[in-house]
Amino acid sequence: MTEPLVLALPKGRLASDCRPVLDAIGASPEAAFSDAKDRRLRFNTTAPEIDLIPVKPFDVATFVGFGGAQLGVVGADVLAEFDYSELYVPVDLRFGACRLSVAGPEASLKAVPLAGRSHLRVATKYPNITRKHFARKGIHAECIKLNGAIELGPLLGMASRIVDLVSTGATLRSNGLVEEEVILHSAARLVVNRTALKTDSKRIMKWINAFRDAAQANETPVAAEDGAA
Repeated sequence: MTEPLVLALPKGRLASDCRPVLDAIGASPEAAFSDAKDRRLRFNTTAPEIDLIPVKPFDVATFVGFGGAQLGVVGADVLAEFDYSELYVPVDLRFGACRLSVAGPEASLKAVPLAGRSHLRVATKYPNITRKHFARKGIHAECIKLNGAIELGPLLGMASRIVDLVSTGATLRSNGLVEEEVILHSAARLVVNRTALKTDSKRIMKWINAFRDAAQANETPVAAEDGAA
């Protein structure tokens, strides 16, 4: 019997936004997938060919890139951060729209302007993107890696800037921060392991086409919460 394909799904908001797509392609998760008390790490779907693994958003790219999962749903921001050569990105899923931005307290932005600077300390969970972005400006970015509560970085004097996901900007405003510039725009993508695509092309192409058809029917992007991916 052929083993089911594994689809890595990010926990949190993107997983909820992906549910209509899974329903549309005939791969709805079993009921236990939504049960917080269920400790299993792999779940069946209504499609015998597809199993789901719920993982942290940043781990989706790693599971697919290293072949633990053949398919995955992940934000474009995560793909840019990891840039794994084994990832093929065939479908924009058209939900989870947000942007990765530089932000900080307004007073700090005025006191520490980017123009003419050679060094900047930045709190972020995107150190690779951040370093590359500021390097293009001739600025060495010293990144403080945080996985949550990134807004506290400048508020507690650890950094003068943050780089984080923004959608409505409500989280920034609530913490006295303002956007300075946008690095990139992000939304959910379907990713595929390149080796799996070569060795099991018929099955995987079937699901790529199913996701593409479902995405084309979903014309309105759904915004993610700030910092959700």
